[in-house]
Amino acid sequence: MTKTHIDHIGIIVDDLEASIKMFSGLLGDGPSTTKEMPDMGLKIAEFETANITIELLQYTGSNDGFAKEIMGEKSGVNHISLRVEEVSEAISKIEAAGIETMAGFPRGGAHGQVAFFKPETTGNVLIEVCQPDSHSTE
Repeated sequence: MTKTHIDHIGIIVDDLEASIKMFSGLLGDGPSTTKEMPDMGLKIAEFETANITIELLQYTGSNDGFAKEIMGEKSGVNHISLRVEEVSEAISKIEAAGIETMAGFPRGGAHGQVAFFKPETTGNVLIEVCQPDSHSTE
């Protein structure tokens, strides 16, 4: 049996540029990717480490209602993302275990197809499954 791969840990930040500077100093290198998702009201920076991606997310204040509804507004560690080969198949297996998918998922996300699950069904931990786009880092 193959072990589950943690794709990334998402962290909500108030000031992306200041957080990039701090994480660059901590990790010794700048972000591997920066991008904007105007339709979700997010600016994102990703840091690749030897074993996990750290995803920094800043709300832009424009079109960020859905993202805030899913991830909340509180800064800090926000979610753990599990890499899956097929989002729909993963959702079926996870729902069979009594864990409920949030409304509006699956859908496209920063890394590919994603789905978030209701924290009240996951021990109050925000969990995401992610099927990376073919061009995403493996």
